Parts: sequence; structure tokens; C-alpha cells
Amino acid sequence: VEDTRQLEQLTRARDVMAQQAADEVQMIGESSAIEALRSTLQRVADTDLSLLILGENGTGKELIAQALHDNSLRKGRPLVPLNCAALSPQLVESELFGHEKGAFTGANFQKKGRFEFSDRGTLFLDEVGDIPMETQVKLLRVLEEGEITRVGSNKPIKVDVRLISATNREIETLIEDGKFREDLYFRLSVVELWAPPLRERASDIPMLALSFLREFAEENAKPVSDFTAEALEAIIRYAWPGNVRELRTAVEHAVVLGRGDMIELAGLPQSVQSRGVIHHEKQLTQPLVDKGVTLEEAE
Repeated sequence: VEDTRQLEQLTRARDVMAQQAADEVQMIGESSAIEALRSTLQRVADTDLSLLILGENGTGKELIAQALHDNSLRKGRPLVPLNCAALSPQLVESELFGHEKGAFTGANFQKKGRFEFSDRGTLFLDEVGDIPMETQVKLLRVLEEGEITRVGSNKPIKVDVRLISATNREIETLIEDGKFREDLYFRLSVVELWAPPLRERASDIPMLALSFLREFAEENAKPVSDFTAEALEAIIRYAWPGNVRELRTAVEHAVVLGRGDMIELAGLPQSVQSRGVIHHEKQLTQPLVDKGVTLEEAE
């Protein structure tokens, strides 16, 4: 019975993926959470509104930004990303606005910033909540005036950029703590989008897993094409505290190390095999349901 149920889930996953392959906004899944996101994307993608994507780590905020750009009128121009959390406060301004030769120690040549590179395209600022306050002032000015000034220069440069930002932090809390400008927040978040965590779109797990399997099988020239019922059940039951990113990594692990044309339970990462049902990222010592209860009954 369980094997039949897992087969039905995989069959359904294949059918939905085939239908969505031609979708203008390619977001894998059919859960209510992902359908709501897809609907919003379709309404705002071809506008120039500034958008703020909110969500936990690993929920695919960068993929949402890519979908927005790919379905916009700017899709023929570049989508330029910048992870603000990966830079020291001293480097953020130079990366955003560029600098002139001699502007500071080590500035041995003129450098264009991400705003210039994304002119007539889209700039994606990931982890925007980590931008220093002094840089926030200059970013606000760019949004209001449509021009940037390189570090070490007084000459303004006009730019035409659609700005998409993302963060996993509570912006309202940062504002209350005096770490983020409220006026900048309003300019960044003309429309807010929520990247749902995997626990809120559990019905999408078979589709996502199968999509990742196909991607990594092709990338690594592996003959693997499916999951065994036991492996798929473990994937569905696991709570995925690392969200879609963790699922993707787990499938890559199984494909690269696996043999044959099926992913078996033993080929999955040990954490997926052994940690069982997780609640609030803590392992439970007792099962949530009695032995013999079907997956449908448990859900």
C-alpha cells in the first residue's frame, strides 16, 4: 500500500512538473503557499516596483528574484546580485556605487559598482538588513534621485535600476533598535513577498526532490531516475530545518554517491535516515503516531 502511495506521489510530481515547465513563472510546486507566491509574482514581475522578499534561510529568495527578473521587461539586461552580509562595512559602498582611483588605500584603479553594472536591468540585494546605517542613507538617495556617486568622486551618474531586496531578519525589530532606517524600508518594500519555508509546502517535496534528482543526474552523468518508496517516504517525513537548500543538498549527496538507477534509503544523508520527525529543530524521543499508521492518516 505504501509503495503504491509513493508511486502515485511521484507520478503526480512528474505530471505537475511537465505542466509547469511551460509556466512563465517557473516556481516548482502546487501547494497553496507556492500558488499564492506565483500569483503575486505574475502581477508584479513586469513592473518597476521595488520589492522586498522575506523568508528564512534556504527558502529560495534568490530564485524568486531570478523569476521576477526573467518575467520582467528588463529580462534582456543583467540581474546583478550582491550579498550584503558577505562584505565588511568598508566594502559595501564600493561594491554598490564603485570608486575612483586613489579614493582610499588600495584603490589602485577606477571601479564600477553594482548599480552601474545593473543599469537598465535589476539589482538584487540579498541580506539587505545587514547594510550599515551610513550606507543606508546613500542607498535611499539613489532610490529617490536615480543617480549614484562613486566613492572618491563628486560627479553624479544617472542609473535606471529595478531594485529587489531580500532578508531573513525582522526589519521592524531592526528599525526599533535604530539599526535600519524606516524611510528606506518603505522605499524597498513597495511590495513584500514571503518565501514560504518547506514545512508550509510539504506537498511540494516530491516535486522538488524529483527536480533536483534530474538536475544532478544530468550534471554528473548518472543513470539514476527515481526514488524507492522507502527513500521517498523518508524524504517526505523529514522536517527539513534547512529548508529547500537542505533538500537540494541531500538529493545531490544521494545522486553523486548512489549506484544504479534508483535512490535508496541508505543513499540518503544519515540525518535524513535517522533523525525521524523533527519539531522545532529538536529530535523527538517518541514517535508521533503508532506503528502501522499510513502516511495519509498521519498527515
